[in-house]
Amino acid sequence: MSALPPFNYFPHLLGEWLKGQGPESDIVVSTRVRLARNLRDVPFSVKSTPQQREEVLALATAALERVHLEKSTVTLKLTGMNEVCRDVLVERHLISRELANGDGPRAVVFGRGEMLSVMVNEEDHLRLQWIKSGFDVDRAWGALVKVDKALERELPYAFSEKYGYLTACPTNVGTGMRVSVMVHLPALTLKEHVQKVFKAAEKMNHAVRGLYGEGTRAFGDFYQISNQATLGRTEEEIIQSVKAIVPKILEYERRMRGTIFTEERSLLEDRVFRALATLRSARRLNVQEMMSHLSMLRLGVDLGLVTDITARTLNELFLIGQPSHLQREEGREMTPGERDERRAALVRTRLAVTRN
Repeated sequence: MSALPPFNYFPHLLGEWLKGQGPESDIVVSTRVRLARNLRDVPFSVKSTPQQREEVLALATAALERVHLEKSTVTLKLTGMNEVCRDVLVERHLISRELANGDGPRAVVFGRGEMLSVMVNEEDHLRLQWIKSGFDVDRAWGALVKVDKALERELPYAFSEKYGYLTACPTNVGTGMRVSVMVHLPALTLKEHVQKVFKAAEKMNHAVRGLYGEGTRAFGDFYQISNQATLGRTEEEIIQSVKAIVPKILEYERRMRGTIFTEERSLLEDRVFRALATLRSARRLNVQEMMSHLSMLRLGVDLGLVTDITARTLNELFLIGQPSHLQREEGREMTPGERDERRAALVRTRLAVTRN
């Protein structure tokens, strides 16, 4: 196994999206607002040549430096970067899986607080995002629109008076805006009601996706709810649509939690404490098992059944138990079996019973 190169760009263990703060943070993990933008008179990334992609990269990174987005930002070029390091960025929600697995000139620029990130040469020339913990659409949008306007003064965006911002995928044309809210729905999942949420969201023109967005699975009962349509809708209309549907889902989850707590408490306690016992004793844990048990344990913490573990501890384990974070901590690539053993040992240590 080869050694991994230094990767010390994260001053904090947790990025903003996993701090467990903000409105409705017992259920809502984070709110992300993303904008897709392209440069005028340059083919979209999927049709551009390596030289054109290199030119886009140079123009975008220079513009990002000029606008002084934050006091301290990091620019990482992904070409030639170790796969584990790219996947660390995916696990921290700073880049997409598509950018990580892409080819040719591409990069990400992000702030030290990890709220802002700008992907260069993904499906679109630019993907701007701002992510905040809790249900905080207005603040996330307010911060990102300042970045977008500053960049628009520096770069010639592809814009049509008829259609709005032009994007590689027709579903993003218009505002190019995607609002995603990550929610934890263990009670609805436990009682097999989560499919009702999917159907209701679809009727309201919203999608429900997995932990890392489109095309990913919902590990640990975590789901992302996001708008689907952008063409013909203003940014304010998109925001209001998300602010209309998410509270209904939160109410549904809380109602289901209350029902289980009062009517099926023994079932609930059995699930929670079985999960805790497994996490405190397992010698091997794959990532799906870890996420599933941590999800149930988080529910126990939120409902006051478990009082010697904090939500922050669980959030840390959600992140540092991911495959690439484990390897990053070890400083080497690991086999799946080695990762499972290291993950179990890490979880046991963090959840060890404290004795006076």
